[in-house]
Amino acid sequence: MADVTFRDFAGAVMGNDAGRASSVLQQLLGLAPAPADAATAHFRGQMSSAGPAFMGKAMGLRTAVTTGTDAEIGALLVDCFGLAPDAVTGAVAVLRQRYPAGA
Repeated sequence: MADVTFRDFAGAVMGNDAGRASSVLQQLLGLAPAPADAATAHFRGQMSSAGPAFMGKAMGLRTAVTTGTDAEIGALLVDCFGLAPDAVTGAVAVLRQRYPAGA
C-alpha cells in the first residue's frame, strides 16, 4: 500500500468507508485492527456530535505533530480517536518517526 496520510483517513471517513479509514489508522498510528476500528468509530462519533469544533481540534493534530510536545499529541489522540493510555505512547512514537520535527 502506498504511503498514507491523515488526508486519506479523512477522505475515507467522509466517504463512509470505515474499513479504509481503519486501515489508514493502522498505518498512521501503528494500531492493531480492533483498536483502529474503535478509533475510527470514536472519530466518526465525535465528528457527528461536535461538528466543526471537533474538526478544528482534529486538524490541530498536524500542528501538534510538527511543533507540539508528546503530551499535546497524546491528548489530541485521546480526544480525537479515543485511544487508550497504553496505545497513546506507541502512537506518538510512530507519528514522531513518520513526521520528524523540523522535516
